[in-house]
Amino acid sequence: MTQYLGFEVNFDEYKVMGLAPYGEPRYVDRLLGQVLDLKEDGSIALNLDYFDYTYGLTMVNGRLSTHLGRPARAKGDPLEQFHMDLAASVQHITTEAMLRLARTARKMTGCDQLCLAGGVALNCVGNGAIYRAGIFRDIYVQPAAGDAGGAIGAALGVWHQVMGQPRKDVGNDRMRGAHLGPRVDNAKVVPFLDSIGAEHIKLSEDELPAKVAAWLAAGHIVGLCHGRMEFGPRALGARSILGDPRDPANQSRINLKIKYRESFRPFAPAVLEERAKEYFDIDIPSPYMLIVMPLRSAHRRREKENAESQGMAKLRVVRSTVPAITHVDYSVRLQTVTEERNGIFYRIIREFDR
Repeated sequence: MTQYLGFEVNFDEYKVMGLAPYGEPRYVDRLLGQVLDLKEDGSIALNLDYFDYTYGLTMVNGRLSTHLGRPARAKGDPLEQFHMDLAASVQHITTEAMLRLARTARKMTGCDQLCLAGGVALNCVGNGAIYRAGIFRDIYVQPAAGDAGGAIGAALGVWHQVMGQPRKDVGNDRMRGAHLGPRVDNAKVVPFLDSIGAEHIKLSEDELPAKVAAWLAAGHIVGLCHGRMEFGPRALGARSILGDPRDPANQSRINLKIKYRESFRPFAPAVLEERAKEYFDIDIPSPYMLIVMPLRSAHRRREKENAESQGMAKLRVVRSTVPAITHVDYSVRLQTVTEERNGIFYRIIREFDR
């Protein structure tokens, strides 16, 4: 459906997830039973009459357009309510499949903790639904859950199975953060800034948090680049664009003027782990921005107006005390931040909190 909706296959599936809250799942029945069959155990059988990926260069064919009554959207074409409703229908089916698979896994294994991997595990809406359903006591999603994460599995396989190194029990998150990429070399940064004529000042690590927090509070957008880069698809404070979540203009401002991406795309909040429960309905850490949770009702605003709005009109509703990071269905793709895992990023947020 990513291709049918005009997005890039194997890359833009997250856009379908982000588009879904603007629509209603009106096409679930038209998809189930005809285009695909969702089994009780969560397995899926596709009707290959509608798909060409087994022998062609496209995922779907013209029969799907005929069945849905609309031609596939071309990249760059306007997004209409039909596309939003179809995205909502696809997300509804995806979430239901993930829930059924989770229940099947619990029944088969008896385990009360779930570890998820694979590209679908990046569907943080489905991950949040599994947690809220209470099927497992805890869930863990490796931050590079897609194909790239196989590199970690390969390295661990050699370390333990070939080299015979023992496994160590160090709690739920042996990674202790996702900062496995290349490190910023300050010796190269200053000459580069000089070469392009950029103004710059040098701050110590003790000075930086308060300075960045002051810039954010004054309405500035800040690019934060320090330490080692994150491994995986999420920016988690090492290579991040930061803004004040209280400013309703920041959602469209960053999307359109800085990231040059679609206006409907949501932004994720980073919150001190010890304060997460004050804003979000969550009881577990979410260090890798891979679980969607609802905003608490105390911080919601204009719920009736938001419910009555259609499609992209929802973007004009200031729906919470932190509107820049609240999606149109009051959901948030949350990152909880600790000093142990996030270092200076934690200290910046703590200063901003003051």
